[in-house]
Amino acid sequence: MRSSSRLWAAVGLVSGIVTLLLLCGFIYAVNDIANPASAPHFSSEPAKSSPGPSASAPPGQIGVVVIGDSLAKGTGDDEGKGFGQRAVERLQTQDPGREVKLLGNLGINGLLTTGLTDELKENGVQHMLKEANVILLSIGGNDLFQGAEAMENGGELPTAAELNTSIDKASVRFKSIVQQLNKISPGATLVYIGLYNPFSDLEEMRTIGNNGVTRWNTAAQAALNSYDGALLVPTYDLFAGNLAAYLSGDHFHPNSAGYEQIAERIAQSLK
Repeated sequence: MRSSSRLWAAVGLVSGIVTLLLLCGFIYAVNDIANPASAPHFSSEPAKSSPGPSASAPPGQIGVVVIGDSLAKGTGDDEGKGFGQRAVERLQTQDPGREVKLLGNLGINGLLTTGLTDELKENGVQHMLKEANVILLSIGGNDLFQGAEAMENGGELPTAAELNTSIDKASVRFKSIVQQLNKISPGATLVYIGLYNPFSDLEEMRTIGNNGVTRWNTAAQAALNSYDGALLVPTYDLFAGNLAAYLSGDHFHPNSAGYEQIAERIAQSLK
């Protein structure tokens, strides 16, 4: 009899625990439906699906990594900040309650899409990207405007056909780059800095360059559309008609004011 009583007591206890768990689950589900969480542009938490180990940004901190070409590096900025550091400062001002930190700048002068494709295979680069909540990417300008220095010195200008060929090849690599970045750091927001035409004040390059940049930006947007949390920040309209105000002395890279304009666009896109 005692064994039977103990058995029924145990059954009753287990039944009570199961009922309690079901009740808690029901209450949680109702609360989740009644109060759905909003979907922010970026998260301060590391992505659960991130491959491999990652020393991600601490909870509450927005970690930013900049990667790409000389614009990513900040070439032409007298203050040395580029759009990366300037965007971090603006994001911090927008949300003073959260720490925004530039984790690293991987920009390389003269980098092409081919070079970036190789760079993304490096373990150190991948590790830094895995830490990021926000990745700021600039690439493609050198693919389109190779020989920019020669143009400035009276060298041969690219034809529309040559520019279109460059765009066709580089846009395929760009699509692969976006795919690689998403695979390396799927939880991060990817912000691509769209291209502008630094030669729109040269009659020979105005139409060719404008058409080429438009084609490139359209292809880049199409590649980004395949991923949640990936966006393009336009810069074409910022520089069109304002080259004297926003370009540095090399007539190719932004100056401090130009980078500030780009940084403002980045911060606005991440509100």
